[in-house]
Amino acid sequence: MTNFTFNNPTRIVFGKDAEHQAGQETAPYAKKVLLHFGGGSVVKSGLLDRVRASLKAAGVEAVELGGVKPNPRVTLVREGIELCRKNGIGFVLAVGGGSVIDSAKAIAVGVPYTGDVWDFYEYTASPAKALDVGVILTIPAAGSESSSSSVISNEELQLKRGLTSELLRPRFALMNPVLTCTLPAYQTACGAADIMAHIMERYFTNTRDVDFTDRLCEAGLRTIIRNVPLALASPDDYAARAEIMWVGSVAHNDLFGTGREGDWGSHSIEHEISAIYDVAHGAGLAVVFPAWMRHVYGNDVARFVQFATRVWGVENDPFNPERTALAGINALEAFFRSIGLPVRLSEMDVPADRIEEMALKCTQKGKGTTGNFVKLDSKAVASILRSAV
Repeated sequence: MTNFTFNNPTRIVFGKDAEHQAGQETAPYAKKVLLHFGGGSVVKSGLLDRVRASLKAAGVEAVELGGVKPNPRVTLVREGIELCRKNGIGFVLAVGGGSVIDSAKAIAVGVPYTGDVWDFYEYTASPAKALDVGVILTIPAAGSESSSSSVISNEELQLKRGLTSELLRPRFALMNPVLTCTLPAYQTACGAADIMAHIMERYFTNTRDVDFTDRLCEAGLRTIIRNVPLALASPDDYAARAEIMWVGSVAHNDLFGTGREGDWGSHSIEHEISAIYDVAHGAGLAVVFPAWMRHVYGNDVARFVQFATRVWGVENDPFNPERTALAGINALEAFFRSIGLPVRLSEMDVPADRIEEMALKCTQKGKGTTGNFVKLDSKAVASILRSAV
């Protein structure tokens, strides 16, 4: 186990009607906020009206900016930055899922900065300060409600990049599982894949003597495996929705990664897919992860055997550990398919004609590598993508 510092100051308010506390949670930070959201369901469900009423009752004025799309765009972020500056706003309240939260974080870090916010995502600048952010979560998936990361897309450059900074951790997250009961089945499934990917990026490590966090990761994965089919079969199953929502948050709040090096190669590869083809992030991860596993499992067959036996209940073949490892990978892929997710690029209508371009983009134009469990050059990334066609 490596040395680590764990600090997650995000205040979690979890349970039914949590959104009604928006005003009292926001008021200590600012009396004028940017209310940031996507649209559609938060409007139709009445959630946005409830949030507005809570803010008004607490004496908080809201300036609104909707329109966030999946794979949030830097163009809307720039609009939000100017809106905050023009109106003297000091706090951003995100109502939605990971895309809305990531967009809100980008706005928050861009307001005090004199340059273009995309500088942070191109890694040519580092943020020194940011506005505070609060969250009302509607989609369990990205874990952005208590993480230090934000991912946005530049549609002009067809790039999707992430920023990690402690400045980005939300001050609070209001989490009501009831809000997730109306999610479409596909969105629920995509969220599950995203949650599992966050856990597996940490689970597949070269760091030794990390049994405690191994067990935490395995428990998180098994919780998703058990509860997602229940939520898909009975969308109003509060218990299942609550389990999924809480695992989704803990999966990306850094606890599971304490004392160990994560990989993050699969996320890097998927970002290139969704940057060009605008596919759902979770769906892309469901395609990439099994392909990545088949490419790298030989680096540590024992870890993949552990994954197969502890997570999926595969019977260990002591005379053929490779067979056990592959059975675990096949079980993951079968689970993704069983909950309605694609497991091949062709199933997302992603052609194979830009594989080399994507491989170069995620390896610094071919000059670097991605991932830590196995460092992948552009040729390796291209091979993984071709195997997923």
